[in-house]
Amino acid sequence: MKTSHAWFLSMKNYAIVVSWSDEDQVWIAEAPDLEPCSAHGDTREGAVAELSVTMQAWLDVAREKGLPILEPRYRPGTVAAE
Repeated sequence: MKTSHAWFLSMKNYAIVVSWSDEDQVWIAEAPDLEPCSAHGDTREGAVAELSVTMQAWLDVAREKGLPILEPRYRPGTVAAE
């Protein structure tokens, strides 16, 4: 998969929320600005890696169909909860 630097710069502005799903027994990563856009993995890192692929696909389809792409509303940050 070919990834451009410009795509990476636009992706890094979107917040990613990662949480554990007791029901599914996996980590869920979501991009709240790009609903519905989520992925899962056995580890936090795996879920985020899968989400980056999903986010690229989401943005590619939106561009191809001429759909609006919202500016990031949520600010990325680091929050830990147990």
